[in-house]
Amino acid sequence: MAEFDLIVIGSGPGGYVAAIRASQLGQKVAIVERENLGGICLNWGCIPTKALLKSGEKFESLSHLKEYGLSASGATFDFDAIIQRSRGVAATMSKGITFLMKKNKIEVIEGSAKLEKGAAAPKVVVALKAGGSRTIEAKAVMLAVGARAKAIPQIGLEADGDRIWAYREALAPKKMPASIVVIGSGAIGIEFGSFYRALGAEVTVVEAVDRIMPVEDEEVSKAAQKSFEKRGIKFRTGCKVTAVKKAGKGVQVSIEAGGKAEMLEAEVCISAVGITANTDGIGLEALGVVLDRGHIKIDGHCATNVKGLYAIGDCAGAPWLAHKASHEGIHAAEYIAGYKTPNVVSPIAGCTYAQPQVASVGVTEQGAREAKREVKIGRFPFRVNGKAVAAGEVDGFVKVIFDARTGALIGAHMIGHEVTEMIQGYVTAITMEATEEDIHGIVYPHPTMSEAMHEAALDAYGRTIHL
Repeated sequence: MAEFDLIVIGSGPGGYVAAIRASQLGQKVAIVERENLGGICLNWGCIPTKALLKSGEKFESLSHLKEYGLSASGATFDFDAIIQRSRGVAATMSKGITFLMKKNKIEVIEGSAKLEKGAAAPKVVVALKAGGSRTIEAKAVMLAVGARAKAIPQIGLEADGDRIWAYREALAPKKMPASIVVIGSGAIGIEFGSFYRALGAEVTVVEAVDRIMPVEDEEVSKAAQKSFEKRGIKFRTGCKVTAVKKAGKGVQVSIEAGGKAEMLEAEVCISAVGITANTDGIGLEALGVVLDRGHIKIDGHCATNVKGLYAIGDCAGAPWLAHKASHEGIHAAEYIAGYKTPNVVSPIAGCTYAQPQVASVGVTEQGAREAKREVKIGRFPFRVNGKAVAAGEVDGFVKVIFDARTGALIGAHMIGHEVTEMIQGYVTAITMEATEEDIHGIVYPHPTMSEAMHEAALDAYGRTIHL
């Protein structure tokens, strides 16, 4: 007889949220974690990086005090204290998950899990942190094992804890580097580049394709590069990295562009070239679990091809975002408990917390064009938004994309101050299948930067007021 209704392997924002929801539904739940509760997100990802970015933002803002009629001199920073604050924030959040597990009567088992064939679902054999092993069974097993930084050892791009960093090393370095080469211009690369530049490091970002942040709308991508360059970040786009090696007291990054070779030198190199799902060594092959390019293949309810086995979050494929993992975890927990929930597909926003921030949801303009969709596009710049002008945060704009035939909002893209806090308005609109009439009829509070969201929607139909 199964000991649990559900066993969740991995306690990141997908796993612990799924465990809580299952417990709320009356399920007896266990969660297996080999490191710290909260997973990568709370301990080595989303949360501690935002703590670093806030420190960088605060420090950099001191150089603009004159614009606000203020002055200060002799501003410095304590790099060790910045890092310790970030680690403290992560520890606090992890302790919060411990509390939530106790509150929801979820048994936490510390150790590394491996799957074996079982009856209703695979058995889970846990190599316990404290020593020994424990085999547990459940009616269903959910994999929320996440992913790790991708390494490319063939060219030397592999974190060594010294001068070649992945996200863990970049979050807790031994000292502040004077210069950095960041490989990859996705959210991780841009955020680390933004933080270290705010503290004065010379930062060069290398990107393989011809523009930075390639998953974003092209217009936003170009605006972002321009803003980052104003802050002193250098970019090398359309470049292939051919080798990374330690030399002297730093690193040498060999790149190739247009048939020409070049060498970049810095104290450290940060690898931000993507992630690799943690699907190895947990028994998937023996069970016959189907993988798709290293990620676990799932259906609309997060079920794998193996009876009783589910997978959510990063290990189950893109987008590799914490909120996507949480959404899938809740959906799968409800489905396992017998609720007739609709398929898991839902609009997922992407956010980059640099200076300026970038946020988006739905299709890009180029994506819509490639799909031969007739669209109406609206834009509104923050430079004519009253709140943005008063706050001195005028860089950036809001861009919206409507289906011209139905009027449905199908995409939204923003760059500017705190736009990651604004994008959810458009996520809600797309989820609820809002049309231009719905959005035009919403009353936005004044003065707020969110008024630019309204004006952009008006602009798509030639009705903008303040431009």
